[in-house]
Amino acid sequence: MNIDLRHAVVTALVGVLGASTLVACGGGAGDSEESGAKTKTVTLVSHDSFKASKAVLKEFTEQTGYTVEVLRGGDAGAALNQEILSKGNPRGDVFFGVDNTLLSRALDKDLFTPYEAKGLDRVPAALRLDEDEHRVTPVDFGDICVNYDRKYFTDKKLAPPQTFADLIKPAYRNLLVTQNAATSSPGLGFLLGTAAEYGDDRWLDYWKKLKANGVEVVDGWEQAYFDRFSGAGKGDKPLVVSYASSPPAGVLEMKSLPEQAPTGVATGTCFRQVEFAGLLDGAENERGGKALLDFLLSRTFQEDVPLQMLVNPVRQDAKVPDVFTRYGEKIDAPAALAPEKIAENRDQWVEQWSSLVLK
Repeated sequence: MNIDLRHAVVTALVGVLGASTLVACGGGAGDSEESGAKTKTVTLVSHDSFKASKAVLKEFTEQTGYTVEVLRGGDAGAALNQEILSKGNPRGDVFFGVDNTLLSRALDKDLFTPYEAKGLDRVPAALRLDEDEHRVTPVDFGDICVNYDRKYFTDKKLAPPQTFADLIKPAYRNLLVTQNAATSSPGLGFLLGTAAEYGDDRWLDYWKKLKANGVEVVDGWEQAYFDRFSGAGKGDKPLVVSYASSPPAGVLEMKSLPEQAPTGVATGTCFRQVEFAGLLDGAENERGGKALLDFLLSRTFQEDVPLQMLVNPVRQDAKVPDVFTRYGEKIDAPAALAPEKIAENRDQWVEQWSSLVLK
């Protein structure tokens, strides 16, 4: 799966927001010698989109005595596959970034040591997908949704679509670009959203209609958003599969705050993506790993999440920045599928989708 919106936009925002992370050169965590002084470290293995502010990581060190080292491993799928290959001899102590579309793969491989993190009681039950065993801890969530170019629809005097059903109407013919479900995280999320909406026996028929209505498919998010989407300034497609956080992310790049974000969200086309962290089985620094999982659920870290990774905190009492509430959309009823359902059908669905849509 391709690295999504967060990696592309957060990288551009690092200078603006003053974000930074401590990056590991490799290896496991524990006590290490630096210039003759003993320094305790805990290693977080993650995908490339993990970001946290320097001040927040410093606070963790002050509270626990552990320095966080971040070891990145590409996109979410690639990072997870590396951990599966190194099972029993993990590269770090905690893994962050496995989401509900890949969760079953990690759990089936017994990658994690169960641990119930402090603060979990502040997380809605709907996001605690491993509630019985606590092998993973929810950290953030976001919604994959169709975004639209407000100017295009205003100029055309056409109401933007709001639901999956709208997208197959003649009025929106040849207007939508999405990503390859076999190679892209948002592309897969959009496919899963249609499967949740229409069920096992109707989702493929929906895609037949969407294909007949002129949907365009490209490899990844960046190509779809920056090259083909008119809302990003270059393309001629006024509809794109992206994220509910895309409008506020776009505003953050602007020199001054507008009255309204130039892009909007079709709130009836969303699929919820939840990201988790877990204590790796065989972690060298298990105590530090548990402390880090507790910290990932702290208000300090949770309130750092939106502007660093452009997703929502899972804690109900965490404050969200004004730019998110002013320019973003709250998705009250996103499409969702149980991880077991995804695990049972994901590969088959992607194969069926590819055979139909990519012909």
